Amino acid sequence: MNKESGFQWKLGMFVIIGLVLFVATIYFVGKQKNLFGSTFHLKSNFKSVSGLEVGNNVRFSGINIGTVSDIELVTDSSVVVSISIKDEVQQFIKTDAIASIGSDGLMGDKVLTISPGTNSNKSVKDNDVIASKKPIDMEDVMSSVKKSVDNAGIITAQLAQFTYNMNNGKGTLSKLMTDQEFAASLKNTLANLESSSNEFSSFTTKMNNGKGALAKLVSDEKMGKMVDSTLTNVKTGTKGLNEVIEAAKHNFLLRGYFNKQKKAEEKKQQELDEQQELEMKKDLKFVEDNNAKK
Repeated sequence: MNKESGFQWKLGMFVIIGLVLFVATIYFVGKQKNLFGSTFHLKSNFKSVSGLEVGNNVRFSGINIGTVSDIELVTDSSVVVSISIKDEVQQFIKTDAIASIGSDGLMGDKVLTISPGTNSNKSVKDNDVIASKKPIDMEDVMSSVKKSVDNAGIITAQLAQFTYNMNNGKGTLSKLMTDQEFAASLKNTLANLESSSNEFSSFTTKMNNGKGALAKLVSDEKMGKMVDSTLTNVKTGTKGLNEVIEAAKHNFLLRGYFNKQKKAEEKKQQELDEQQELEMKKDLKFVEDNNAKK
């Protein structure tokens, strides 16, 4: 009889402990999913939910504030996500808040994240619709990674070709590193360039210090005026000489000389014209003879 009572007592304790664990599990799960607290609801439209499921967590400023209560496919390009959120958080979520879909860690479950608004001071109401941001698609990430890998392969191949050319003495850079004669020539060129640079520096120093005729011409105002005056005198003298020559042409003593010079020039021009006319006639005759033969 005592053995049967002990067995019943153990069975009762086992059942009680099981019930306590069951109730505790329901309580913690219900608390996590907001089954026992007051909540309000928000909605957001997405083109794709990227694997988001009912029951996934909703986060605001890194804190779990609710869960995804429903996902409804409206059209082929529109999905409405309904979320259940704790009432005490409502005052912090503004009407310009943005919903986005992310991951809980690198390979964890999907999480709906609400980013705080910045421009609006008005809090959301029950069943309001907030804006959404396109989620990062894993296919797009993989496509981007593939492009990066392909580009890295191209760069590696080009780098291998470059090193091959360098090792085999192809190209100017390779010659510069391996050809001593080319390097010596380049060194001489640089030395000459340095020498020219030093000479030009010395020239500019002399120019700035006013040494030499060119420097005085550039910087000395008095010399500049002298040069200007000299050029004016040359111009005046040339004009006077032209006037003298013109007057000499009308002088009766020299008139015969200038007339003779003029006639000689006219005769020479006439001979030139006659020669050109004769050559033209020869060309015409040649063309006529060719036409007659044809």
